[in-house]
Amino acid sequence: MNVLVTGSNGQLGSEIRGLAPEYAGFRFFFTDKDELDVTNGEAVSRFLKKNSIACLINCVGYTAVDKAEGDRAGASLLNTMAARILAESTAKAGAMMVHVSTDYVFEGKGFRPYTENDTANPKTIYGKTKLEGEIEVIFNAKKALIIRTSWLYSSHGNNFLKTILEKCRTEQELRVVYDQVGTPTYARDLARAILEIIPRVPQKMRGEVYNFSNEGVASWYDFAKAILEISGINCTLVPVLSKDIQAAATRPHYSVLDKSRFKKDFGLEIPHWRDSLVECMQKMR
Repeated sequence: MNVLVTGSNGQLGSEIRGLAPEYAGFRFFFTDKDELDVTNGEAVSRFLKKNSIACLINCVGYTAVDKAEGDRAGASLLNTMAARILAESTAKAGAMMVHVSTDYVFEGKGFRPYTENDTANPKTIYGKTKLEGEIEVIFNAKKALIIRTSWLYSSHGNNFLKTILEKCRTEQELRVVYDQVGTPTYARDLARAILEIIPRVPQKMRGEVYNFSNEGVASWYDFAKAILEISGINCTLVPVLSKDIQAAATRPHYSVLDKSRFKKDFGLEIPHWRDSLVECMQKMR
């Protein structure tokens, strides 16, 4: 099977690239903005046809949550328009599409893990454009599944894990919010899950939504504390409320995802977030 990974220089795309040698049944094509303009429908269609792509994994995304509040056009271009173009192109090519979305599609005022059937009500430009992208995939792709994930980190790119490690090398004290609760997700676990389920996706699956994150629950403060404990770095963490941190975009206060459907339909076990954090940090060393 020929598999195209768009946005392959990001966290998730980089992890898929790292796992690629383990999946001999796939022939991978890794592209980023310099190799393929995902906002150009003709270019995408030509690429799919030329390389006989059977599955497209879309890792493209405008993920600068605060910046998006002042750049609706930029966020829409990558999170919504690109999703539509890729969905339409896969439909023409008869290819399957795996589209990655986010917990930010939810308002974040719940008190129990969100299921795929819970009403989406995003409060940020990032969340709104990602939800609009989901809708484009549902309506335009012929065979597709959407995977919502949360709090993604890895040894690649910019993320919370690397920010904490870098700041603790230069600062003695860090203020971290403790009233935002979710689940840190190791991008490598998500990458492996995607590659495992591709051969198991039913032929008639069209625009189905699944949740995937690591198991367990944490606040950002809990996450930061675990990072310091595992790294052995001596740095003081000060728990603060969201209102004490200036940010352009409002973060969900609760965005834990229910993975029951994913585990039932695909039969995969999901690691606990702390176990995966240890694995990631060992790799970084």
